[in-house]
Amino acid sequence: MSLKLIQPDWPAPAHVTAFSTTRLGGLSCAPFDSLNLGDHVDDDLHHVNGNRQNLTEQAHLPNSPLWLTQTHSTTVISAKHWQEKIIADGITSHDVNQVCSVLTADCLPILICDKQGQQVAAVHAGWRGLTNGIIDNAIQQFTCMPQDILVWLGPAIGPDHFEVGQDVYDAFVTRSPQASSAFSMIGHEHYLADIYALARQNLCRLGVENVYGGQYCTVCDPMHFFSYRRDGITGRMASLIWIAPK
Repeated sequence: MSLKLIQPDWPAPAHVTAFSTTRLGGLSCAPFDSLNLGDHVDDDLHHVNGNRQNLTEQAHLPNSPLWLTQTHSTTVISAKHWQEKIIADGITSHDVNQVCSVLTADCLPILICDKQGQQVAAVHAGWRGLTNGIIDNAIQQFTCMPQDILVWLGPAIGPDHFEVGQDVYDAFVTRSPQASSAFSMIGHEHYLADIYALARQNLCRLGVENVYGGQYCTVCDPMHFFSYRRDGITGRMASLIWIAPK
């Protein structure tokens, strides 16, 4: 089976390439079937490495992705400082053919570029990263004005399935009272959270208004997406972005 990729619907420059993978088109066996790209989930590493190689070849990547060791931090690194196993949850690049990438399976992948296509970034944003400022850290690394930044929100847990407790609600609302509008109470100290709305609010506060995507739900589409919330033991999708030579 060939890869099934999701292309962002956004007005990025032609020389900026971006997409998210689905779970389709790989070598891994259940429960990681089939295009698991995460090497930290107890999948057979032979399969993971084969999946990564197939991704590079079939998606015509200019180089192997710059994989990160993600820890729900707010660390966003420059691709110039990348090294294998580096701990970060975001990566940005000004140079051609550096494939910035993040892995997700319910958390929000965020791909970013400027209108001129001179800088790109990939960010992994779970609720901890969002409340602690990973979007802020990523946007601050762009040298252009906020109105010249384009953002695409990739496949993540949808608002009908992201159940959280009072602690998560309080963390967001303490940071920004407006965040309360992204939560729906479903019981005593339990809420449904809209991670897409929370990210959009954060970006708006930073002056970033050109935001696209946000229509997927990883939990409710087991055919196409891995979901940690749904399955517990599962694989990871990748969201990737790079600058191609003009």
